Amino acid sequence: MTSIILVLNVGSSSIKFAAYPAGGNETPMLRGKIAGIGTDPRFTLSGAGMDAATFGPISADAGQEDLTVRLLRWLDADTALGPVVGVGHRVVHGGTEFSAPVRIDARVLETLAALEPLAPLHQPFNLAAIRAVAARHPDLPQIACFDTAFHQSQGELARLFALPRRFAARGVLRYGFHGLSYEFIAGELPRHLGDRADGRVVVAHLGNGASMCAMHGRKSVATSMGFTALDGLVMGRRCGTLDAGVVLYMQREMGMSADEIEDVLYRQSGLLGVSGISPDMRVLEDSDDPKAREAIDLFCYRAAMTLAGLVAALGGLDAIVFTAGIGENSARIRRLICERLDWLGVSLDPDANTANATRIGKAGSRCDVLVLPTDEECVIARSTKRLLGAGRLASGH
Repeated sequence: MTSIILVLNVGSSSIKFAAYPAGGNETPMLRGKIAGIGTDPRFTLSGAGMDAATFGPISADAGQEDLTVRLLRWLDADTALGPVVGVGHRVVHGGTEFSAPVRIDARVLETLAALEPLAPLHQPFNLAAIRAVAARHPDLPQIACFDTAFHQSQGELARLFALPRRFAARGVLRYGFHGLSYEFIAGELPRHLGDRADGRVVVAHLGNGASMCAMHGRKSVATSMGFTALDGLVMGRRCGTLDAGVVLYMQREMGMSADEIEDVLYRQSGLLGVSGISPDMRVLEDSDDPKAREAIDLFCYRAAMTLAGLVAALGGLDAIVFTAGIGENSARIRRLICERLDWLGVSLDPDANTANATRIGKAGSRCDVLVLPTDEECVIARSTKRLLGAGRLASGH
């Protein structure tokens, strides 16, 4: 029976999980998701011949920590998989201290908990899963893999705010996020771009959370997200880049508390706020409501503006890569963004774009345009195996 590495990606409304052989094989034996936590929870599963129905009904008031314990219990009881010998976690914020995956101990957990205010929609839930695993399997090694780590290669100018130096000394810097996704795409570029893989590439991770990363030599040079995952592009529920004066106005003139402002910026804004309909791009694309069209147009306008700014950081552009849920699946969004960038030599092949092909740039264009699926869980599994030792894990020791 094969020992497995369990990967957990726990967010504010979902738990994504995958089981990988502890040996060299990078193909997951199992993938699953608990979506709609807190509202309408749903359990889906693929692979390993396991039956999702055996997980049983999920209460609407079940939280991430309880559901993680239940997931572990369910995996432990099933004979289709071998024993779990290590757990890798997506942790959104690593601050200034963590620039690479790390084995979790009490000190690491305490340091990560102090970063919760910087990622309130993610970090508390990431850590809830870590605590749940430790409670059920206290001797099971756990590895934290950070969304911020990939951007540690950026220079000082890309990370600084124009604030008094004392704020930077306290860690008020541009960190960047979605690093696990960008790390996966960086590893895929040589296969699709050859020698141009190390050139000037902008990767657009467009999903419910959205950001862009400028890469040179397949390393992060600049990115759209900053101190928190609130910055940058328009997102499903998050506003993206915002004049700080708006926050002061909300507080002083509208009498809103910090918690109320946080709720507006993180949960009521973005596509949902502008459309008044939904945070889901698929719903908006199917709608005839003018406000839905305006939300889509704003999303694409801001995305094109941001991408153009990242080109300035790179000094040119050789390729654009679209990834994540919207980037991989919406031909309309890709077209609307790229139409604003034709002056950069960006030109799409309409048929390839409509078909969601891998290469969607028009033949002979100065800039390659690709659509590549991302796989954050694969990156986490690789890092967990590497840090804990693949041979030792495969033997179950």
